[in-house]
Formats: sequence, structure tokens, C-alpha cells
Amino acid sequence: MSKKTNTFSKETPEELTKLLAEKREALREFRFSMRGSRIRNTKSGTSFRKDIARILFRLGTASKEVITK
Repeated sequence: MSKKTNTFSKETPEELTKLLAEKREALREFRFSMRGSRIRNTKSGTSFRKDIARILFRLGTASKEVITK
């Protein structure tokens, strides 16, 4: 299993917030489609949640870098 390294490290905070909104919307759509049994790949919800966590982590570290400088 390969590990994702610095997936969102090159984006600016503005791009990350836009990407975060897109991922949250995709997760919401995934949940509603699971409710109607229209989705087949059930592992995609896990990947959405992990991507959201990675983006939030990068946003948190970016804000801490600005404060310390």
C-alpha cells in the first residue's frame, strides 16, 4: 500500500478552502446516494473523509506558520 505524501502541500489556503467545500459537497452527495442504494463503491466515502481531514490539517498548519512568522 502506497502512502500519500504531501497531497495538498502545493495549494494556497484559498484553493484549499475551495477544495474543502467541493469535498464536503461530494461527501454529502455520497451519503444521500448511499441512502437510496444507488452507489456501488462504498469505500469512496472513506476517501472523502480522509481528504477532508488532510485539507483541514494543511489549513491548520498554514495558519500556524503565518502566526509564527
